[in-house]
Amino acid sequence: MAAPPPSAARRLLAAEMAAGPLPPLLVAAQRVAAASGLGNHGRRRQGRGDDFWQFRPYAPGDSAAMIDWRQTAKGERAAVREREWSSTQTVYLWRACGSSQAWRSQPTLPDKQSRCDLLLLALAVLLQRGGERLALLGAGDPSLAAARACHHLPQIAERLHRPPTTSDDTGLSLPPPLSLPRHASAVLLADFLTPIPETVARLRTLAAEGARGHLLQVLDPAEEGFPFHGRVRFEAPGDAYTALLTSRAEDLRAAYLHRLSHHRAALADAARAVGWTFAVHHTDHPPQQALGTLFHALSLPSAPGGRS
Repeated sequence: MAAPPPSAARRLLAAEMAAGPLPPLLVAAQRVAAASGLGNHGRRRQGRGDDFWQFRPYAPGDSAAMIDWRQTAKGERAAVREREWSSTQTVYLWRACGSSQAWRSQPTLPDKQSRCDLLLLALAVLLQRGGERLALLGAGDPSLAAARACHHLPQIAERLHRPPTTSDDTGLSLPPPLSLPRHASAVLLADFLTPIPETVARLRTLAAEGARGHLLQVLDPAEEGFPFHGRVRFEAPGDAYTALLTSRAEDLRAAYLHRLSHHRAALADAARAVGWTFAVHHTDHPPQQALGTLFHALSLPSAPGGRS
């Protein structure tokens, strides 16, 4: 893309400075997106929902590709051209925020919640650069109309940082039970350790109209390798009363790994059955790897599941 006119560039910089600092999560997400080396998504096409809607002032987090330089030249502030939002051409983003997500095996690792938030927002950065419409799905949304179309990345970061609005932890472990539009895409990030029947039922609901989707299972490396030995007390997330105390944790390793393997195979089968993709990411791996997996899954008609 050609460099913006010098005068417009100065106005753009002034607008960013006047808006104040960006949320730390957004700054981190932008760095991850930049380090990934991925370009514009390029999935959008002319058609329904691409009609001009309005001009509005540029805001921090907006893609430079959204700026209308002709309109900007008429005023004192950088102007962004907005188009009519259409739910059928939207990428719906969701990440779990249940108690099992707020866990890490080592203080040097991010917890699963932090990694999911970072990946979701970094993906939003890349998608917005390509002109995609984004909407966040949250627990407790009674209908598709409640999903928020987000034009500003700071708005997305703020909502991710907001505490859950429901005390029902189970409801935060899976996306809301609604059917997505046929031409929409969805990206779901979680540890997906909920019972398989519940997960399968929710996936079938989301994909009932033919929407495409992508699951990313985010796990701590200890959940993958079970490196525990000797006397260990295992507690259910958020429930200290449901616990298992063992004097030889290593004796449980084989059974645990066997159960995890079957659980993951069932997840992959459930995703494949509705035409979705499935991949795994571990929090001790660079986030750019998982970001690339999601980005390419959205860019291609279909993509095989994998690990990152």
